[in-house]
Parts: sequence; structure tokens; C-alpha cells
Amino acid sequence: MIEQGWWQSARRVASPNHNARPAGEVSAVVLHSISLPPGEFGGEHIERLFTNTLDPEAHPFFAEIAGLRVSAHLLIRRDGEAVQFVPFDRRAWHAGRSRWFDGRGWRGELNDFSVGIELEGDEVSPYREAQYRTLARALAALCRTYPEITPRRVTSHARIAPLRKTDPGPAFDWAYLRRCLSEAIM
Repeated sequence: MIEQGWWQSARRVASPNHNARPAGEVSAVVLHSISLPPGEFGGEHIERLFTNTLDPEAHPFFAEIAGLRVSAHLLIRRDGEAVQFVPFDRRAWHAGRSRWFDGRGWRGELNDFSVGIELEGDEVSPYREAQYRTLARALAALCRTYPEITPRRVTSHARIAPLRKTDPGPAFDWAYLRRCLSEAIM
């Protein structure tokens, strides 16, 4: 259940990195992958990145990204835990420069109308069963709350920014997600 933009099944960790959606539209979902440091899972680093509290001296890679002001609506950890940073009715900063043909025409600025969901992982390691199940439950709740979101309006960062991004990568099983989602919607 989603109440006032928050999914009740997620732990809340508020990010300051969001603003108002220009038209109030919530009509698509963009899937991402993230691991901090790259290729490592677990720990607090993703939450620290999204809350602007990442220590640039904790790892050499963090010095490169510490100044970024980014966020996602949801993070789904390897064990299936969901963490929500931004209410769905607000604009999270996840898609960057992006463009997508959504059946109505080409659209840019996907942050304006999409929900960003990060899966803890990288583009080569298989995602876990718990992540697919939590993702399917989150998508089902989004479809119920925001009728413009349908399974056909779930896309990837790779599809909206193909020259810049490749996530969630070839390790992501889209067919399996569709099966999990059809079970969650029933």
C-alpha cells in the first residue's frame, strides 16, 4: 500500500535530493543497478550517497562521486529489503540526461514523470530471488496507485540513456520479473 507517496513496505530514509514534479505526472518506472564501492554489496554507502553524507575518504572511488546530488525513490537490497528515499509524488534525481519513446512519442527528462528504482547489484552478478519478489510487489503497488504505470511502462536506465548507461545490465532477467509481477498483481 502506498500512502502519501510512501510505500508502507519500505524503510524510510529521507533524501534531500528531490523537488516537485513539473506536471505532477507519475507514469513510468526506470530500473537501475548500484553498488558502492563498485562490485561490492551491503553496507551503508548507497544510503549515504543518496543523503549527501558519503565520506569521500572512505574509499578512493567515493572521492570521485562525493559531490553528486542524486537519489532514487526506492533501493532494493540484495536480501529484498526496500528502502525509500523520496515520496513517489516527488521528482527524484535518478535518470539524468534521458530520452524514451513511450508509445506516445519521444520524451526527455524522465525524472519529471518516472519512479526510479535502484537494485543493489552490478551489471554482471545475478540478481537475487528476494530482489525480484520485492520489486514485483513494489511495481504492483505502483500500478494500483498510479494507473498510468503499467508493466509496459517499466524500462531500464540502459534504454533511456543508451550511450551513457547499461544498467541494470544483462544479469537482469526481464522475463522472470514479468512472471513475478503477474503473480503480484493477481
